[in-house]
Amino acid sequence: MSESIDQSQHRAGFVAIVGRPNTGKSTLVNALVGKKIVITSPHPNTTRNPIRGIISRSDFQMIVVDTPGVHKPKTLLGTRLNAMVSENIDSVDAVLICIPADEAIGAGDEFIAKQIATQKRIFIAVTKIDRVKPEQLIAQLHAVNEFAQKLGINVQEIVPLSAQKLEQTDLILDLLSKHLPLSPSLYPEDITTDQAAELTITELIREAAIENLYEELPHSVMITIDEMAKRENKNFYDIHATLHIERDSQKSIIIGPQGTRLKAIGVRARGSIENFLDAKVYLGLHVKVSKEWQRDPKALARMGFTE
Repeated sequence: MSESIDQSQHRAGFVAIVGRPNTGKSTLVNALVGKKIVITSPHPNTTRNPIRGIISRSDFQMIVVDTPGVHKPKTLLGTRLNAMVSENIDSVDAVLICIPADEAIGAGDEFIAKQIATQKRIFIAVTKIDRVKPEQLIAQLHAVNEFAQKLGINVQEIVPLSAQKLEQTDLILDLLSKHLPLSPSLYPEDITTDQAAELTITELIREAAIENLYEELPHSVMITIDEMAKRENKNFYDIHATLHIERDSQKSIIIGPQGTRLKAIGVRARGSIENFLDAKVYLGLHVKVSKEWQRDPKALARMGFTE
């Protein structure tokens, strides 16, 4: 007979995953949760919403918050994304900073570190260790340690890891869990995210668009769901979505010759959505010019980026 867990020792809490753009935050969240709940891309500034991944074990429940990459904003959207990060840092039990093994520590890392300096539980993940040689990793670990000491940050642990290869991801999970407060679970233990299904679907469509359009339209695409319904007595969804772009000249780019590019986006997105919903899907995509939506407060509010 297995030994029962002492529920009075159960821990639960929130951990913010922070860092510059493209430091492996979203890949790490997916690795820790054990399921894809956040879109990933080799391009910076992919994440636009703080997304909560829920990890439930017998002795703890950890809610990891994937945050947008902190960067020098060029638009109102960028300013609001940075504000989202600050809000999430203020309300968590621990913070994990991601610093890549294959990039020099810079001003962006210092800016983030200063923002979280008052946090009592700070961890640093040296990410993407599969991309460097052992001697490069040793040098980066020394640099990270000196960086923390120079800024006077009280770091609990510095952990080298590869989320892509699942190297040391169990270790960081174990270390973080020990610093959560004693508490019963905060969410149902059979879910992996509190994100609404529609928001996940918009992100999967955007991921497909980024894959096809990044060079021409780096961050000008936003997705909204116009209609989503399940067919009666069938495991089949009809989804209609709009791809918003900022200028008339971008419309022909996103549609492509004879609609080929929009069709490719639809095919890729439909496959991801079917995996997510575990159902068949009809996906209808429409393109709309929402002029300068990244700088328009009303447009940002309609799309969920409130102050």
